[in-house]
Amino acid sequence: MTLRRRFVLTFVAFALALTVAGGLLAWTFTRAQVERELDEKLLAVAGITADVGGMEGLAVGLTPGMEQTQAYQLLAQRLRLMTRYVAAAYLIRRDLRVLVSTAPTDSLPIGAPLYVLGSHREAIDRAWETGSATSDLFDVDGRLYKYGFVRLGDPAVAEPSLMIAAQIPANYQAALVRLRRTLILGSIGAALLAVLLAGLLSTRVTSPLDRLSHAALRIQRGRMEDPIPTEGTDEIGRLSRAMERMRVGLIDQRRQLELMVAQVAHEIRNPLGGMELLAAVAADSDDPTERRRIISRIRGEVQALNTIITEFLAYARPADAEPRLHDVRDPIADAAEIVQAEMGPKGREIRVEVADEPLRVRADPDQVKRLVLNLIRNGAQAGRTVWVRGRREDGDVVLSVRDDGPGVPEELRERIFEPFVTDKEQGAGLGLAIVKKMAEANGARLELAPNGAAPGEGAEFRVYFESVP
Repeated sequence: MTLRRRFVLTFVAFALALTVAGGLLAWTFTRAQVERELDEKLLAVAGITADVGGMEGLAVGLTPGMEQTQAYQLLAQRLRLMTRYVAAAYLIRRDLRVLVSTAPTDSLPIGAPLYVLGSHREAIDRAWETGSATSDLFDVDGRLYKYGFVRLGDPAVAEPSLMIAAQIPANYQAALVRLRRTLILGSIGAALLAVLLAGLLSTRVTSPLDRLSHAALRIQRGRMEDPIPTEGTDEIGRLSRAMERMRVGLIDQRRQLELMVAQVAHEIRNPLGGMELLAAVAADSDDPTERRRIISRIRGEVQALNTIITEFLAYARPADAEPRLHDVRDPIADAAEIVQAEMGPKGREIRVEVADEPLRVRADPDQVKRLVLNLIRNGAQAGRTVWVRGRREDGDVVLSVRDDGPGVPEELRERIFEPFVTDKEQGAGLGLAIVKKMAEANGARLELAPNGAAPGEGAEFRVYFESVP
């Protein structure tokens, strides 16, 4: 299922659930409220008639055949006043026989049983106990009605024996049916509106995603020339900008890879050519001393090849840093000692100047050592004296390596840390690029200090570590 379809279905399902739940709640609340108001109206009408008083006295002694007496007529007149609000009213006894009603006298004479009230016995018993009660809804010829029962007399004086029963039509049911129809139509309308809105919203979401997906496929197929368009300022916009940065980064990586492959081929081809020539000379020579000299040169070329391959591997697959707390004065001293031994009696000098107090940082000691080692070797190749310093500065531990060589040409200063950028005739130009990677892997920052006041004052590289007390 597509994202757009899931989006639409989710949105529609949510809208339907919300409208249906809200409609049911509204309908249930409205029905209960209307029915409660109907009960109150029904009991109020019957209660007003019961509160007029004197009805018990007029009803005493009424027996069948007394329908024409003045007492009966007065009671019937009072009940007929209720017909403005109710469909029918009865004055009944405990045995559910009628004394007076709003129905014609010949249809319900005095003492006639009201069998229809038998199904409302529970409400009648409750009315005898509490004074008033209403029945459940009941159907008569397709119309709904309710009974309200109000007890006459005061139970504190004498046991009540009379009750008014009033029947009222539940006309509100038609209004509830209309309300239910309106809610159903509203739910359908909400669903249609949800479909429309979900379609619009999903289009705004999925269309940029489709474009980004096509752009990603182009990149995957190697077509990285076209820039990825920015898709607004929201999360999709941030994704598009991230993908554009990824595209630029991939282009740069591909350029570096192509350059690396070409540089590897170039750097390896030269020693191999020399080795081939030397091997041919050694094969034609019968002088053992000359052969040993040639083999020694071949071994030197092999070592040069091994150095080149080691540099390429160090740049292409840098080892993961394992930082731990240590004093960087130790790796500085080790690196300086190694380079001094490598140079031997060549008239070059390494001067180490470090602070007296510990310079504690959280970094990989081995990588710090290789980092300083590469910088010292780089300086020793450029000049005759190399100064290695370690100090605290503004909350950082700063390692600096400076030489007295010609310095970095101005045209290379901005690109000096890029791979294969060098002003030397020999070397792949990976030394400073490797140093930069190791510094960043240990949370440090590498920079080239500004040029000296005069030409020939050498180059100075600084590494900034966060100091740890």
